[in-house]
Amino acid sequence: MKVIYNSRDLNFKSPFGAVKTDQKVFIKLCLETSKKVFGVNLFVTSDSYENVFPLSTIGNGEYSVEFSLEHPEIYYYRFEIYADGKTYYVGNDGQGKAIIGDWLKSWQLTVYDKNYKTPNWLKGGLIYHIFPDRFARVSDGAVTEKENAIMRSWYQELSIQDSQNVYLANDFYGGNIKGVISKLDYLKNLSVSAIYFSPIFKSASNHRYDTGDYFEIDPLFGTEEEFKLLLSEAKKRNIEIILDGVFNHTGADSVYFNKFGNYNSVGAYQSKFSDYYDWYTFYNYPNDYNCWWGVTVCPTISRNAKGFQEMIAGHGGVIEKWTSMGVKGWRLDVVDEISDDFVEKIRERSKAHGDVVVIGEVWEDASTKVSYGEKRRYLLGNELDGVMNYPYKNAIINLLLTGNVDDFINTIYTIAENYPKESLDCSMTLLGTHDTVRIINVLSQVISPETKKERLVYRLSKSDYEKGRNLLYIASLIQYFLPGVATVYYGDEVGIEGFEDPINRRPFPKTGGDQVLLEHYKHLGKIRKKYRKNFMGDFKISVENKLLVIDREGLKAKINLNDEQISFSPVKDLFTNKMVQELNKNQFIIVDSSKKV
Repeated sequence: MKVIYNSRDLNFKSPFGAVKTDQKVFIKLCLETSKKVFGVNLFVTSDSYENVFPLSTIGNGEYSVEFSLEHPEIYYYRFEIYADGKTYYVGNDGQGKAIIGDWLKSWQLTVYDKNYKTPNWLKGGLIYHIFPDRFARVSDGAVTEKENAIMRSWYQELSIQDSQNVYLANDFYGGNIKGVISKLDYLKNLSVSAIYFSPIFKSASNHRYDTGDYFEIDPLFGTEEEFKLLLSEAKKRNIEIILDGVFNHTGADSVYFNKFGNYNSVGAYQSKFSDYYDWYTFYNYPNDYNCWWGVTVCPTISRNAKGFQEMIAGHGGVIEKWTSMGVKGWRLDVVDEISDDFVEKIRERSKAHGDVVVIGEVWEDASTKVSYGEKRRYLLGNELDGVMNYPYKNAIINLLLTGNVDDFINTIYTIAENYPKESLDCSMTLLGTHDTVRIINVLSQVISPETKKERLVYRLSKSDYEKGRNLLYIASLIQYFLPGVATVYYGDEVGIEGFEDPINRRPFPKTGGDQVLLEHYKHLGKIRKKYRKNFMGDFKISVENKLLVIDREGLKAKINLNDEQISFSPVKDLFTNKMVQELNKNQFIIVDSSKKV
């Protein structure tokens, strides 16, 4: 007996991927067998649901069923075939296709709220991720000193540890709002549609993930008036601002904890009668407390701290203040460590101020994420608009380092099937962040030096850099063509090097960096901007004439990952504006198949 079904083929399952509540789902299964078939059933289950749907015969060995589901949830389905007194169990081969066997994987069916909508302004766009202290600095009239800080000139090497071999993150380069404003035209020329800032609020460290005061911009970065000017100037260039919401922990040096007495408040560390005391968990008061990954400068907020949640997402709270000012999005740091209820409150308060996007930091498949023993409901309609799409990042890198096209295609389609399109279109398709090794280093395939001190001073050789850059041309093309919002970590477009943090957070080169690579990114940005509607639409990935093809509604990226040269009929390449009829290894073309040459 041969069973034919493919969840990624609209002939067998429609619509593709996730579906809305009450939306009709059509399933068709084909059988090639000489056995007498007495019936075919579809089994659909979830944590709260179980049902069997008999398939009807439609002739020629084809069976079909149509059904709908009422509640937003993650469901799973499989088939059973009854023939000649025997039951045949049908499951997923891991790539969406049906196979017969025992204990097979089921297909996932994500069902999300039919009223779920995500912001259209971000879809098909381009995010530029800025680490605020290191992007750009204009010193005229700016604050240039910070208490207990080591101030660096722009070209001094960064610190990885102090004399006690501890990393304090207290070396600052003074990147500021005025600097960002001075680079807005640069970002416009990259076709950026949104800037995502790592934290900008008052904090003790250079990374500012240890928030001191959510209502105040760090003075070294700028003033509230300068931030308003940034919002205005960015808006003139059709660029929106997304802020980092670090709502799982605060700084020990903060209004709320005040461990060092630097704030005019009674912090939780100072008194059990503090208004903030029940926000935190103390094991042995005051020095033994719950903190993020054991980092004592980041005491963790209790998941049920109602006062904290009200300060963030209540009337007159943090979300309201900055979104009222014109901020159009929040990226929620370590979202898996804050409760579903809190995420819902953040979404509700954000949406009360317009088409504000809410994106979560999730490193895995967000549709099946489990944290604190709970299955998270991020993408079912009441929480996130999108996530940081690390699975796509890993898929791109693995493709270029291993050449395994099948694994790449399967990963891309698996996420696309599991995420609502509304979510996928607002997820960040990235190659690097402040938490990962610089992409040029990854693609150069150099072996990381053994010690951090060695990694700090290491620079790629000319040949290794060229190797990395040549693969980055392909990686960025794929990134820009995949579903989601292409996201560039500052400086990747000009070849900034670096291993793990903080080495991946060097200042943006004032000389401009690699201008050849920059032109590549500019050109990709122009294509993405010109064909934005294509990038908001559907996609298809296939192998044609041995070329990897990513099709965005007729706009196609064709890539040769083979060792051999591939020839084809002459076609006009949109990237070079030249006629091309052959591609060598790691070369690509972009064609508009809806137009005749």
